[in-house]
Amino acid sequence: MEKAARAAAPLPLRIALALPFFRSGLTKWDGFLSLSPAAGFLFEEEFKLHVFGQVYGLPAPHALALVVGMAEIALPVLLMLGLATRLGALGLLAMTAVIQLIVPEGWASFHLPWAAMAIALIAIGPGRVSLDHLLHVFLKTRTSS
Repeated sequence: MEKAARAAAPLPLRIALALPFFRSGLTKWDGFLSLSPAAGFLFEEEFKLHVFGQVYGLPAPHALALVVGMAEIALPVLLMLGLATRLGALGLLAMTAVIQLIVPEGWASFHLPWAAMAIALIAIGPGRVSLDHLLHVFLKTRTSS
């Protein structure tokens, strides 16, 4: 049973973690490399850091919106492909930690499951149905011949 679970778990974990971030990333764009005005507004006016009982604005909100928008597209795509899986999961774990500081009441509904999935992927890796696995097999075959 453990072998079957190890083989089956990574793909749905990768998809389940990637989808909410990818969907969020899609809302931040108004075409190719054109950030939507709503994304800029959210990062400038709505999103605030809640730290030690104080509320702070985000530094460089438009630059941050651009970086987050790109990361919310790129990291989920990497996860779905199973390419640089551990690095992609680590990036989404870091984003989840920051989101927790912005929306502290979302920990039980969203942030805890996202963090658990990211940590699981970092621990168990991408699985056999991944480009990481194919690259590993290819490089191993190439170096042994």
